[in-house]
Amino acid sequence: MSKLFYTISEVARMLNVTCSMLRYWEKEFGLNPHKTEKGSRRYSEKDIKALRLIYYLVKTKGLTLAGAKQKLRENPDKVVRSEEIVRRLKGVGIELMALVKEFDEMEKQVN
Repeated sequence: MSKLFYTISEVARMLNVTCSMLRYWEKEFGLNPHKTEKGSRRYSEKDIKALRLIYYLVKTKGLTLAGAKQKLRENPDKVVRSEEIVRRLKGVGIELMALVKEFDEMEKQVN
């Protein structure tokens, strides 16, 4: 990430969720992104990290919102570490798939 603030639609695309879901999570988890004079939301990297944790707990781990809140209260550091590990492993998986595809293309050219 390189920008100071992101719009709600940019964050929704990053997380592959709807804008309304982000607004709902804001309300449920007490998040407070910066708002412009016109009321448009602007998310900082800190806001996005919090939303990624919520996404991880709710969408990846399958917890309810109440369960996600409890996990974040009980051991937030463990949740952060787990989410980071899962995100990195997904990235490694994507890289491996790209290498397999590249290898397959090279093999086709040889044959």
